[in-house]
Amino acid sequence: MAHAFPFSAIVGQEEMKRALMITAIDPSIGGVLAFGDRGTGKSTAVRALAGLLPEIAVVDGCPYNCAPDRINPDCPHCKAQDHHTVAQRPTPVIDLPLGATEDRVVGALDLERALTKGEKAFEPGLLARAHRGFLYIDEVNLLEDYLVDLLLDVAASGENVVEREGLSVRHPARFVLVGSGNPEEGELRPQLLDRFGLSVEIASPKVVADRIEVIRRRDAYERDRAAFLATWAEAEAAEQARITTARDLLPEVIVPDALLVHVAELCLALGADGLRGELTLMRAARALAALDGAREVTDHHLREVAPSALRHRLRRDPLDEAGSTTRVTRAMDTVLA
Repeated sequence: MAHAFPFSAIVGQEEMKRALMITAIDPSIGGVLAFGDRGTGKSTAVRALAGLLPEIAVVDGCPYNCAPDRINPDCPHCKAQDHHTVAQRPTPVIDLPLGATEDRVVGALDLERALTKGEKAFEPGLLARAHRGFLYIDEVNLLEDYLVDLLLDVAASGENVVEREGLSVRHPARFVLVGSGNPEEGELRPQLLDRFGLSVEIASPKVVADRIEVIRRRDAYERDRAAFLATWAEAEAAEQARITTARDLLPEVIVPDALLVHVAELCLALGADGLRGELTLMRAARALAALDGAREVTDHHLREVAPSALRHRLRRDPLDEAGSTTRVTRAMDTVLA
């Protein structure tokens, strides 16, 4: 991750970059789903985000990323120690491969300790490593059903519970879920789709100059990685500072009642199911305001995030052939006129 392509060097794809940054500011938004053409920088952007995320304070040596001020009382590592040393650790950005086994994802019996020492010990899985960070799934629409069911359970409860081989382990597993994929290869299950707070549409650049700039930057990165990273170091530091400042400002950002009215009217106009759309839209607009350094959310912020927050929550209308983004835009023009 230390040598990932710089986030600030990515050409275009502003909606995707904005969505990733505001979920880094407020993880309660619920994650990002990026669907679009192959080779458009979806994976690059997610892995580049790791370079912008501030470090987190953890109990030194804890594989579950326990926060020093909120230690899990059931943590096998922390409860065995009388004193806890605080350490700083990069915010985890963990890849979940499509072919991962259930044991690798949730954790399993540590066979090495069982065979060499005769001890029953738990070996944490990917969910433990992703706690307090990001869990990234490329080609998420091709994920096996049993892994989808598992992720839905953990996303709903915020905990990973493992009961097997005489082991009983329960640990927090709260993370920002990020998925990417090509819609031509299959749709996402509705239950999992609903768990993503934001959905962004990715397309290949249509402007010749943009395509040329993508080629130039990627070629420069691959030919002399150290020099390219040095060139973009200042821009990366500035983006990291924006995220850190926005996190500090977020609790002070005001959401006026008039804006909440617009949020509710917009979701009603679009026929969005449930209230998750309203909550996500409000949180995303507030996080964007914090990113912009504003202390009050305005209709401008609402317009910027509404397509991402609502396009994947719309029911299909057989009488309306317009795409979901167009339907959201039309509703905004009416509600926010």
